[in-house]
Amino acid sequence: MSALLSLSRVIDSVTTFVGRAVSWLVLVAVLVSAGNAVIRKIFDMSSNAWLELQWYLFGAVFMLAAAWTLLKNEHIRVDIISSMLSKRTRDWIDFIGHLVVLIPFTLLMIWLLIPYVSLSYRSGEHSPNAGGLLVWPAKALLLAGFALLLAQALSELIKRAGVLFAGMDDPTPQHQSHPTAEEMETTAPAGPADASASRGEIGR
Repeated sequence: MSALLSLSRVIDSVTTFVGRAVSWLVLVAVLVSAGNAVIRKIFDMSSNAWLELQWYLFGAVFMLAAAWTLLKNEHIRVDIISSMLSKRTRDWIDFIGHLVVLIPFTLLMIWLLIPYVSLSYRSGEHSPNAGGLLVWPAKALLLAGFALLLAQALSELIKRAGVLFAGMDDPTPQHQSHPTAEEMETTAPAGPADASASRGEIGR
């Protein structure tokens, strides 16, 4: 389990890094939108490339931050129902949901998107709009987003398995956010040696 939690910790770190990085693209999108509007009003000129760039930036934020949103447990839940369930029931729902729904879905999307993106790249697909941008980078964002989401789903599956089957303490008992693998390792039950040492300290 320790090796799996180490893998989960690496995935969590990558997810957090990518999520924080792409969050800055919101600012870039706002600046591009504002600059395009100002130029259009003052100089009476514009380009489809600027409009499409805004779409690409929004798509990048939406797709590449999806895994980070999963890590932070910010995806929409039916709280009125989940709040009535026990913590262990919610853990089981997460575990089965990731295993049966989310992971197969992301695998399917990746399998479908690989030839979709590859064909677009090989053909050098451009936007049909005059002055538009290349299309394949936008399609590649879909593939990257689902790949990151798959990795984070595996990380969450490992952590739920640790709570359900390995007796690890969950640092978020109210399930307000998903724990990181590092948090779970620091709250893992003490082994026999640790327990003996603790009893020795108490005896003193």
